Amino acid sequence: MTNLLALGYPWIKAFHIMSVIAWMAGLFYLPRLFVYHVEQVGQSGETHALFQTMELKLLRVIMNPAMIATWVFGLCLVFTPGIVDWTAIWPWTKAAGVLGMTWFHHWLGLRRKDFISGSNDLSGRQYRMMNEVPTLLMVLIVLSVVIKF
Repeated sequence: MTNLLALGYPWIKAFHIMSVIAWMAGLFYLPRLFVYHVEQVGQSGETHALFQTMELKLLRVIMNPAMIATWVFGLCLVFTPGIVDWTAIWPWTKAAGVLGMTWFHHWLGLRRKDFISGSNDLSGRQYRMMNEVPTLLMVLIVLSVVIKF
């Protein structure tokens, strides 16, 4: 199995990068949709229903599959012999960043449910601030992998 991972390494890495890009696009866009939903749409009407549909499709059709693919291809890379030096700090900081990104993904899913139930109590400003979380985590992850500190 490990030999197969080594042979497929360039392909696995390519699919991992594509998955990360798709996941990150959703992690950047969904909080922005929440900002507009709170500030310009409100909790009722046709536009509210439209935003709920857009948020649902983004989460279920793009973000969830991209997150799963990111994890699958990432774990394949981790288990490829000779790729990760577990005595270094970088794999652990990257793992912490990925776990933080996964937490944020699920937090967004819970906020979407708040919109559905009409119990959202966060402001557009709060969603704008939370929109910075994936950027900070991305910086941690990319520096960990490229600089390998």
